[in-house]
Amino acid sequence: MRKIMYYVHQSLDGFIEGPNGEFDWAELGPELGDYSMSLTERADLFLYGRTVWTMMSSYWPNAESMNPDEHAIQFAPVWRSTPKVVLSTTLESADWDTRIVRKAEEIRAIKEEPGKDILLTGSASVAAALTELGLLDEYHVIVHPVILGGGKPVYQPTERRSRRLADTRSFDNRTVLLRHDLV
Repeated sequence: MRKIMYYVHQSLDGFIEGPNGEFDWAELGPELGDYSMSLTERADLFLYGRTVWTMMSSYWPNAESMNPDEHAIQFAPVWRSTPKVVLSTTLESADWDTRIVRKAEEIRAIKEEPGKDILLTGSASVAAALTELGLLDEYHVIVHPVILGGGKPVYQPTERRSRRLADTRSFDNRTVLLRHDLV
């Protein structure tokens, strides 16, 4: 069965966006860019919630022209060609080989389809829903050296859950990976 990997950036104080929804604080250096691409290579399906989908679909189709850094040049064509799923009750339509599912439980059937792993980026509410259903296999949390003082928390648990520490490392002498897997 495919695994679902949750890849998320958080502040030191545990937020994935600032008090006003801002995400201008995450820095992707070359080592972190390589790690991000290694997760992408494991996946043949990208999974998003509506908010992250809106952000991704407004940027990645033309990222090379907006930001010609190495990561944008590498990832943009992969993003455009990789099938995507958006978990949303409000999104009406989506381009770029994207299907919309309305209930988190529908992800179970997608996970059971043949293929490589599934990469969930950001989307704390989707991660929480999949965790509740026991569908999230790996947590790849990148901690950035910034304190936001509020915002949207990276985790929204409803009950206590244990995970096993699988990996830690630093990237670009500024960010730290905390990877946890199901016990």
